[in-house]
Amino acid sequence: MATTATSTSTKGRFVWHELLTKDPAAAQDFYTKVIGWGTQKFQGSMSGDYTMWMAGETPVGGVMKLPADAEAMGAPPNWLAYVEVPDVDETIALAQKLGGKALMPVQDVPDVGRFAVLQDPQGGVFAIITSAMPLGPEEDPPARTFSWHELTTADQQAAIRFYEELFGWVKQGEFDMGPMGVYHMYGRDRFTYGGMMTKPPEAPGTYWLHYIQVADSADAAASRATALGATAVVGPMEVPGGDRVAVLTDPQGAYFAVHSKGAK
Repeated sequence: MATTATSTSTKGRFVWHELLTKDPAAAQDFYTKVIGWGTQKFQGSMSGDYTMWMAGETPVGGVMKLPADAEAMGAPPNWLAYVEVPDVDETIALAQKLGGKALMPVQDVPDVGRFAVLQDPQGGVFAIITSAMPLGPEEDPPARTFSWHELTTADQQAAIRFYEELFGWVKQGEFDMGPMGVYHMYGRDRFTYGGMMTKPPEAPGTYWLHYIQVADSADAAASRATALGATAVVGPMEVPGGDRVAVLTDPQGAYFAVHSKGAK
């Protein structure tokens, strides 16, 4: 049975971010030094295999070993974001009706919730969850939490329609990137969660990229990351609005980005 703690007022919120990687111990060493996270073993049915990322006393995500079956299918180390929904099973049915598909059977974790991993019609992978416990009030992302979620897709308009129908996201703004097309920003209520853009011809398939807001600067975080074996992909650079970002791959190949707020 799906849990029912979630109401439609929390539908569409990003609530968890999970790193699937070949060497969780090495990943913990890397991200604690780059981002400033702490770590804490999850006490529960997955306690031997699952470690949580901690921003102070607040868990913001987790890290676990990339499953052997996923690795055998060619899945690289990756960050996976979880979006809150009122009913996982109904959301899977809707996603399939809209052209998406489920990548794994639905799972239940006691005191955590019911979740599934899905793929949008263009190939972008994400997860959905109905949390077992009520969510707290939504707030602006503080440092050491995920602050932006960017979809690079083979069909921007189709992706916008899919996610709006699935999660109730709405357009929050846009800006013209010239030859790269229009950058579509989405969210819910007063919160802007991220952007969607058309992939350039040389880019790989459709994918999600998740930005972590750092306490100092994106430039400093990128410098720490590359010193520890990461590869710089884009930036550091300024983006519209004055914030700074950098896109990197960690030493095991998982893509992530760092973000710092501009001066007010």
